[in-house]
Amino acid sequence: MNRKPKILLTNDDGIRAPGIRYLAKALEEVADLTIMAPVDEKSASGLSITIKHPLSVQEVDWDDQKRVWCVTGTPADCVKLALSRYMSDPPDLVVSGINPGSNAGRNLLYSGTVGGAIEGIMHNIPGIAFSVEDYIKPKFDHTLTYIQKIVSHVIENPLPVGTLLNVNFPNSNGGDIQGIKFTRQGAGMWIENPDQRIHPTEGHSYYWIGQKEIKESEPEDTDTWWIQKGYITAVPVHVAELTDHRMLKERKNSFEKLF
Repeated sequence: MNRKPKILLTNDDGIRAPGIRYLAKALEEVADLTIMAPVDEKSASGLSITIKHPLSVQEVDWDDQKRVWCVTGTPADCVKLALSRYMSDPPDLVVSGINPGSNAGRNLLYSGTVGGAIEGIMHNIPGIAFSVEDYIKPKFDHTLTYIQKIVSHVIENPLPVGTLLNVNFPNSNGGDIQGIKFTRQGAGMWIENPDQRIHPTEGHSYYWIGQKEIKESEPEDTDTWWIQKGYITAVPVHVAELTDHRMLKERKNSFEKLF
């Protein structure tokens, strides 16, 4: 590819989040960037879209970047609007992040960061979602070189149709990263841990849903296992075909005989 690849950036932490700034910094020299992200944080929004009220889009003054907007919606809303109204040609890649907090294991199903990449897949545009394990004090500096190399590799070696790459960085100050593992999704996830409160004036219960990590015994070839060993993990996630073909084959006749 002689020209710079066109890349659409989004996230679920909002246009003011530091992660997306680092993502743009990592890619601004090697790509033609368009940035469209939520106005406010939309963590754990998955692939949700806004249908009950209109969306507002505002141009953002962002250093030397000329194509930057924020949207009063979700990451999926941002990608939909960017592709249909704000980009004259489809991008070569949708890149989402950098998310503070791991999206390894089954957490990717809740992730708005991953949701932004999935929305690109729905339009036949490959995607990469980037996250760092540390949620409280995430370190983004050490991700820059790796992000540029990973994105360049995917541009030069396109992902299969319907597949995104879910990349997670371990807790690290940069010198402790052991390498990168191209691996499979683990079973680990955050589960609900509701904290019940009582409304001070009305007396009824309300809840902070909270979250607690399930400590699964993970096989050694999963992202949740490798990230604990100090490795960057990259998982190819296929979302274009969701059918359970084995069940379809095994039960098709018996199910259709119900009526």
